[in-house]
Amino acid sequence: MRSALAIAGTNLRRVLRDRTATFFIFVFPFMIILAIGAVFGASSTPLLGVSSAGSGPLGADLLTRLERTEGIRVRSYPDRGSLTRAVQRGQVEAGLVIPGGFDREVRGGATVSLPYIARPVGAAQGGSAIVAGVVDEQAAVLRAARFGQRETGSSFDQALARATAASREGPPVAVVERSVGGTAGTFAYGAAQELILFVFVVSLGASSMLIESRRLGVSRRMLASPTSARTIVMGEGLGRFAIALFQGVLIAGVTLVLFGVDWGDPAATAAVVILFALVGTGAAMLAGSVLENAQQAGSFGVFFGLLLAALGGCMVPLEIFPPTMRTIAHLTPHAWALDAFSKILGRGAGIGGVAPQLGVLALYAGVLLALATVSFRRRLTG
Repeated sequence: MRSALAIAGTNLRRVLRDRTATFFIFVFPFMIILAIGAVFGASSTPLLGVSSAGSGPLGADLLTRLERTEGIRVRSYPDRGSLTRAVQRGQVEAGLVIPGGFDREVRGGATVSLPYIARPVGAAQGGSAIVAGVVDEQAAVLRAARFGQRETGSSFDQALARATAASREGPPVAVVERSVGGTAGTFAYGAAQELILFVFVVSLGASSMLIESRRLGVSRRMLASPTSARTIVMGEGLGRFAIALFQGVLIAGVTLVLFGVDWGDPAATAAVVILFALVGTGAAMLAGSVLENAQQAGSFGVFFGLLLAALGGCMVPLEIFPPTMRTIAHLTPHAWALDAFSKILGRGAGIGGVAPQLGVLALYAGVLLALATVSFRRRLTG
């Protein structure tokens, strides 16, 4: 066992000394994760621009209501032109125009349009629902004021004051939000996708060093020593496993510290990472025993790793796959690992909740490791 661990340690040190491997382990995954964090990890509170010049007291009241509303931030603009330019340049996510004469027209009983200017992407689409809710809230008070004016014969201002006071004295309404089933947050799920992708790709890339050891006769010289073929196979396998596990733990740890990703139940997450690292180990050992040179391993590792990642849902969420493609995706271990992470991150599942996915990953790992062991022993002793 000591010899096997020595072989594994040597493999890990060789990978960490390789500049290309270092880039793919330490730099490239976190460049992608930082990009995902910039899009999904930042605050989702939209910034709303409002143009309300000349809108009168009721326009000012609507602006005040918007400023007091949770879920949006408000920035005032002097006119519609400057507000439109701000939306076009991305300075605000959306803009609301409260037209001049808003107060006069509302008091006269007219229906007033409030243009909402937004780009078709980003937080503006969610902000439109908040703005609509605030406008409806004011409209309800205005309708009550008109009704009171008709029924009592009082002035509009008097009816509006009574309607406003009545709206504030109404019974409180408590809103309780509860997620049924649950889904993982976009950034957390993206981190899980990157973890699965890079564990597999880096594992396949590391198979090139196994080929080089075989090509340079290092493995045969070890076999000529008192080291058995079984020990060499075990050591090389432990080396690939250490590389895959190191990549997975590194991504999970960095996203936890820098972005606060909650990886859920530690035991369940560890089980998924360990089993998928074993899958990557089996794939790397098999590639290292079948392919003839390191160049083939490099090209094969990137191409095949990205192909399986795309098919398995590491680039596009499985939920948007059509049914047939979702079935095909589950021919890959990636899809089963992502299913497990979806339950862990989104539903708080433990090991029992992801037992079917863990069983499938264990099956993949067992088959790949068995094939790789047989193939590598033949290469070593043949």
